[in-house]
Order: sequence, then structure tokens, then C-alpha cells
Amino acid sequence: MSNKFYQTGEQRGERVADLFGVIAKRYDLVNDLQSFGMHRRWKKLLVTMAGVKNGEKALDVCCGTGDIAFALERAGAEVYGLDFSPEMLAVAEERSRGGGSSVRLQQGDAMNLPFADAMFDTVTVGYGLRNLANWQRGLEEMHRVTKPGGRLLVLDFGKPDFWPWRQIFFGYLRIVVPVLGRIFCHDSDTHAYILESLTAYPAQHGVAAKLKGLRCSDVETRNLLGGAMSIHFARKSSSKE
Repeated sequence: MSNKFYQTGEQRGERVADLFGVIAKRYDLVNDLQSFGMHRRWKKLLVTMAGVKNGEKALDVCCGTGDIAFALERAGAEVYGLDFSPEMLAVAEERSRGGGSSVRLQQGDAMNLPFADAMFDTVTVGYGLRNLANWQRGLEEMHRVTKPGGRLLVLDFGKPDFWPWRQIFFGYLRIVVPVLGRIFCHDSDTHAYILESLTAYPAQHGVAAKLKGLRCSDVETRNLLGGAMSIHFARKSSSKE
């Protein structure tokens, strides 16, 4: 595979920024089409698993157009949303104004979060960890800004363990999803990127292992659609543990 939006090393962030600059205005539409609307249910499940309480502070990293951030706010949290793409944030800000939201949106780097240690009760990331130049560093930063006893949640594409289903799913990402990119973003590489980035991503098993390596407790992997998607839940251990 060779995709102009996927590159390892120092230029990874620049290429991903180019990608989201192209797809921002069509991002939600294509998400609905390629997932048959299921991504909305998965994000709702993530928020349910987060179990936020009224008045708690939550951070949604790589917030994109704001789906998870706004849902966390509706659940009662005081929410911050961070993304490095100004184009994606512009869509989120438009949605925020239209919906009367008070989510605090800001531009920033997920691998160097501009927040104090132990600031949030819940930290989430949806479809963002896979896009970082160093996803391990991203998880470490999420862990840093989470309060002891707080929750970390990750939603992203997965790699099904059942080999025949993995081949079918990867075939869908290879053949069908790029067609949506061509139709709606005028460039098939915008959505062929998903499979290329997923191939290099450790998915369920790697993320779970990293969360355990951070000494999180209650680490859980919820596989969705036969492992084509997954939600990770973990709790930051208290300082006394």
C-alpha cells in the first residue's frame, strides 16, 4: 500500500493534518455511510461506559467534529475538547454554536497535552489514537492528565481475531471505503488511509497491553462488530496503589 496521507516518522503529523483538512466538511457524512450509522451507537456506548457524573471534568482528545465531547456534556460533565486540526475544530465550533454547547474547544497536540497532571475524571479518544505519530505517547499523556481513580477510554478500528472475518473487513476497507472518499472528498486516498493506518496499528491487543503497562486497573476491551471496532476502558490507579 502507498498512500500520500500516511507516512511514518517526523512527517506523520503533517500528512494527517493534510488529510483532515481535506475531509473535515464531509467527515460526519462519510462516517455515517461507511459505518451504516453504527459509529453513533459505538460513541454512545463509550460515553455510557465512561459513567460520568454531574460536575465531573472530562477531556475528549482528538475530538474532531465533537460527537463524543458533546455527548459527554449531555451526560453532565464539564468538557474540554482538543484537536490539532483547525478545519475539524471549525466544524465542531459551528455545531457547538448551533446546539448551545459550552464545551471548551481548543487546538493542541495529543502527544503533549496542554493540561495539568490529574486534571480530569474521564479522558476519551475516539478514532484518534491510531493517527498519532506515537500512539504510546498519546496514551501516556491521557494517563498523565487523568485523576487517580479516573477513567480512560479509547474507541478505534480493530483487527478481528477471526481470520476469515478479518479478511472480509479489510477487503471492505480496501475496496468499498475508498470509493466513498473518491465520491465525497474527490480523492480515494482520503479513506484508503484507514486501512493503511490500521495495518501499522497494534489495535486491541496492543492498546490493552499498554494500558496494563501504565498500571491501570479494571482494563477491559469491548469488541464490537466481531472485533472490527473496539472500546478500551481502564481506570488510573490511585497514588496509594
